[in-house]
Amino acid sequence: MFTIGDFARHGRVSVRMLRHYDATGLLRPAHVDPASGYRHYTAAQLARLNRIIALKDLGFTLRQVRDIVDEKVGAEELRGMLRLRRAELETAVSAARARLVQVEARLRAIESEGHMPTNDVVLKEVPALRVAELTSTAAGFGPADIGPVITPLYEELFRRLEAAGVTPTGPGVAYYEDAPDGEGRITVHAAVQVSAPLQDGEFRVLDLPPLDKAATIMHRGSMDDVLSTAQVLARWTDAHGYRPTGYPREISLECPPEREAWVTELQAPVTRA
Repeated sequence: MFTIGDFARHGRVSVRMLRHYDATGLLRPAHVDPASGYRHYTAAQLARLNRIIALKDLGFTLRQVRDIVDEKVGAEELRGMLRLRRAELETAVSAARARLVQVEARLRAIESEGHMPTNDVVLKEVPALRVAELTSTAAGFGPADIGPVITPLYEELFRRLEAAGVTPTGPGVAYYEDAPDGEGRITVHAAVQVSAPLQDGEFRVLDLPPLDKAATIMHRGSMDDVLSTAQVLARWTDAHGYRPTGYPREISLECPPEREAWVTELQAPVTRA
């Protein structure tokens, strides 16, 4: 027989782990001295210990390991458990690969710019939003085209909401789409979150659909200077294997009188390239 220390060395586990296996009933010692309490194991028990270690390395819980080694799990159920474990590992590997791509992109950014980027891009889901809006058309998507159109739209929207007794319940949400007539013109939607019935009238109330996957970034400052932030977002999207599926939404989180203190989140809908 082996003492617990010798058995631990042969099995390449700790004495503490063997005591835990004993306490949980996973691997009982072959003999316990009634006077001293010393545990002793047989060479034959090394096979059970090796199987326990192998199953733990596959990621099974101790309860699952005990059921397997005690043959409480049939062959078909074990195959199912292994298939499930394989799916879990494949998901973990996919997530690790995505993080690796992000790390590599961050390294490239540091190497090219010489410092740590401060405007981080976050990939997330965006829930559906109920908004009230007014729309108009801009000649293009540049800040010089959008600014003169969207500012008076918001002024008029807030005037109409106040007249109708509707109070905004969240930030402004500006979003864009290609105008039906083409030629590079843009339909501008100046919207704000509300809790009001769906309607068309002095203003339209509608539910913006959720974005299953959006690359998001914070822009700080006037929207006249948004291009540099939008370019960071575009580079990140391309570097991480995504492509945009529409124009970014602009969520106005903070809008003090000083435009340089504005905080706006850009939310670009994306999909895998």
